[in-house]
Amino acid sequence: MSTTTSTRSGRSKGSKGPAGSASTGTPSRGSAAQRARAAQAAKERARARAEAHADEASRSGGTRSLPIIAKLESPLTTYYLILGATTTLVVIGLIMVFSASSVEQLLADKASYTVFARQLMFAVLGGVAAAVASRLEVKRWKRLAMPALVASVVLLAAVIPLGVSVNGNRNWLALGPVQFQPSELAKIGIVLAGGAIYANKASRMSSVLHVLLPFLVPISAVVLALILAGHDLGTALVFLVVIAAILAVAGAPLKVFVVGGLLGAAGVAALVATSGNRVKRIADFLDPTCNTNPDGWCGQAVHGMYALADGGWWGVGLGASKEKWAWLSEAHNDFIFAIIGEELGLPGTLMILLLFGILAWACFRLVSRTQDRFVRIAGSGIMAWLIGQAIINIGAVIGLLPVIGVPLPLVSAGGSSLVTTLLALGVLLSFARNEPGCRALLESRRGMIRRSLAVLPSRTRALSSRRSR
Repeated sequence: MSTTTSTRSGRSKGSKGPAGSASTGTPSRGSAAQRARAAQAAKERARARAEAHADEASRSGGTRSLPIIAKLESPLTTYYLILGATTTLVVIGLIMVFSASSVEQLLADKASYTVFARQLMFAVLGGVAAAVASRLEVKRWKRLAMPALVASVVLLAAVIPLGVSVNGNRNWLALGPVQFQPSELAKIGIVLAGGAIYANKASRMSSVLHVLLPFLVPISAVVLALILAGHDLGTALVFLVVIAAILAVAGAPLKVFVVGGLLGAAGVAALVATSGNRVKRIADFLDPTCNTNPDGWCGQAVHGMYALADGGWWGVGLGASKEKWAWLSEAHNDFIFAIIGEELGLPGTLMILLLFGILAWACFRLVSRTQDRFVRIAGSGIMAWLIGQAIINIGAVIGLLPVIGVPLPLVSAGGSSLVTTLLALGVLLSFARNEPGCRALLESRRGMIRRSLAVLPSRTRALSSRRSR
């Protein structure tokens, strides 16, 4: 008995060797590999939970989805659709801005890449803004809604005494060499404010008074009045589309749309009738003879149609446009879609339409799956802003709508439009990150490359130690 006891005590004393030193806090050689394996296991668990959630969603209709449909039901689908479509449109826009503006800059004795370099700078700034916005939580955007609206209203009011006129519209502010449009910032402010206000009125939307106050009157009325004070009818029309979308998703009664539509049509008619330039544009748009004269008032629209016709099925080739040689005005801005059609042909124009279609579907998927009323209303407002503005721009280029000077989002040249549009898409990415399972999957993938690089040396050390034994 005593012999057995002494043997055990001897073993316990003898165990205070290398293993004992490790138990006292000395780091072991395999600690890095163990942490990497633990992180990998956590990532696999998060992915399994997300896939289980996707399987449950795909089976909710009573039938098992096809494999490709099941992949689209992933919690990451909305996030990556928005990110992918946005990135592709920005890259295409940078390429086409360089192509469409290079000749004009050379004719003005400037470097051919002047406009491109400025657009690239704004793209980088907008990308940083979108990255920061995508990391904010939804509750932060609710808190920022009213401050963003107040700041945009103050800037819009500053345009009246301090604004700069560009092409007949006094809607720019100048800060040194940089000019920007406060109306672009106001789009974000009106969307966030509408979402925050109507998110708390779910049970009171049947009351016309609650629908009107305070979003329509005074907020929307003041913003529209300040924009129209700068004679920017095109931006005002985009705001009307955004406001209508916010009201529709919020659940406003039908009579609000009927009365609002009649008032809006009467207001637009009055603005057109009181401006000789607008009357001329509408009359020329409705005149068939004007639309065939490349040297008349409809020359810009006619040359835009010439560009699309010259492109044909497959285009004349990137950089080979003829209309950008001082024939088509604003080739790198409002009429960049015409240059895309001329140089890249039908595939290029269809690619732009497809990317905006993917963006619209991703936004619809986001707002239809969320249970947060603020996300649903604000997301719908941003979707109406981007898709509505794209429809107005493309409609003017192909001759379905009069030319009102609205840029193509993410593609046309313009720093204010690009930065604020990317910021709005960053808001959508923030909303998408809060879908069930999306945040867990994204966090599990964070630092994957760093963990992989950290694992490789530890495995090498482990193998070398085993071989030495």
